[in-house]
Amino acid sequence: MPKLKTHRGAAKRFKITGTGKVKRRKANKSHLLTGKPAKRTRRLRESAIVDKTQEKAIRRLLPYK
Repeated sequence: MPKLKTHRGAAKRFKITGTGKVKRRKANKSHLLTGKPAKRTRRLRESAIVDKTQEKAIRRLLPYK
């Protein structure tokens, strides 16, 4: 069977943690930040864990992670 290709867009957006969970960045932190409260922008700095319903699809895009 041939080698699988990693989806490069997904590889840049997701990381696998030591325990095997998929880590992602939060949305709404790229522009138009002046209208958002400081508390909200601080919360958006933190990374998040991908929901279980999406995890299988993302892992298929990252075969060697």
